[in-house]
Amino acid sequence: MSRHFDQAEGLNEERDPSTHGFVFNQTMLRIKDPKRTLDFYTRVMGMTLVKRLDFPDMQFSLYFLAMLDPSEAEGISRDKAERIEQTFGRPAMLELTHNWGDEDDDSVSYHSGNSEPKGFGHIGFHVPDIDDACERFEKLGVEFQKKPADGKMKGIAFIKDPDGYWIEIFTAGEMAGMLEQHTG
Repeated sequence: MSRHFDQAEGLNEERDPSTHGFVFNQTMLRIKDPKRTLDFYTRVMGMTLVKRLDFPDMQFSLYFLAMLDPSEAEGISRDKAERIEQTFGRPAMLELTHNWGDEDDDSVSYHSGNSEPKGFGHIGFHVPDIDDACERFEKLGVEFQKKPADGKMKGIAFIKDPDGYWIEIFTAGEMAGMLEQHTG
């Protein structure tokens, strides 16, 4: 039986049963300064810090963030072991890794993946109204890579986090029409 990877329909029909229960849990970004980056992802992007793990012997910290509505946030356990299990069992977490001392070292910077050599590209956030979200980002002084009216692909924006990683901003309902126009 052949798979048609150019179409999304039916891809999971042939999913190997041994992968049932697998959860895409995290995307990790290295960060220079946790104070400014956590502020960005919590205050600007609305994420919740679910768990912080410090590794003193290896001198680094991990910060796990998620988009949680208030009822989900109330369900996060205060018990250390249970909270770690919740953190590593939930989908779509952002893991920020901070190597201690990087914030004071001017020689440390991280590659966003969008300049040579290219690699990692971006993470993405659906927002209810892209124009309202981008207006808010402008007021907060967020750096834009692309505004919704710029370029050939209208209706999507790219902003940058404090470490220069790109974040695609889009409204899901508008994405279908825009992509149909460009993909044929």
